[in-house]
Amino acid sequence: MEGFWLALGMTTLAGLATGIGGIIAVVKQNPGKRFMAGALGFSAGVMIYVSFVEILPNGFEELTDAWGRAGPWAAAAAFFAGVLLIAGIDRLIPESINPHDSEKINDPAFSSERNRLMRMGTITALAIAVHNFPEGFATFAAALADPYVAVPIVVAIAMHNIPEGVAVAVPVRQATGSRAKAVIWSFVAGLAEPSGALIGFFLLQAFLGPVAMGMVFASIAGIMVFVSLDKLLPTAVATGRHHTAVYGLFAGMALMALSLLILE
Repeated sequence: MEGFWLALGMTTLAGLATGIGGIIAVVKQNPGKRFMAGALGFSAGVMIYVSFVEILPNGFEELTDAWGRAGPWAAAAAFFAGVLLIAGIDRLIPESINPHDSEKINDPAFSSERNRLMRMGTITALAIAVHNFPEGFATFAAALADPYVAVPIVVAIAMHNIPEGVAVAVPVRQATGSRAKAVIWSFVAGLAEPSGALIGFFLLQAFLGPVAMGMVFASIAGIMVFVSLDKLLPTAVATGRHHTAVYGLFAGMALMALSLLILE
């Protein structure tokens, strides 16, 4: 039972990182294009590096141990299944409310109507919840199997969630004039991660094992790489701060590499 609470705690920590983004959004008068480019690029770098260096290799290892020569094929299939899953979810969410399209928060026309802004902040929070629900179960399952392996996953997802918190908090703050409400909404958006963990666990606990974990690791990598390449990095570049986005990308990779080396 101790492992259950540790896994849930790690998942909750990753999810509530959206609140850090909310705090940043209310502390800064305007996050600015340079900040958004760097933050989104940094998140993408963290997620891409940890996916290919740590998470996907773990999936290959687990499935190879279980199925021999068929294991790498299963791991590759799970990776692309993760890509298809998050791509399908992404297609169901209109671009106008997609939580990764964060450049909208710097558009003066976007901030002109308070009711529209409040609605946008609310729907963005719901959209983030949809995105983060499967991430929550995947993070929880990884932490339940091996907390050591889950540490870089938690860090990567937490870094990814910070800009999402900014995307929620800025329109809510501009609509209501309340910093407290903006921060609260950003934290609420992150609750999808532990919710996904609990619901997924109680529905699928009978199937959790080495093979399932190998599939989970590989699919997590697919999800994270897709989000990074399809949303985070293009949105960072779209701010007009191309070099800042790229510098942030490699800074995120460097930090993730350093953290993994320290954990060895």
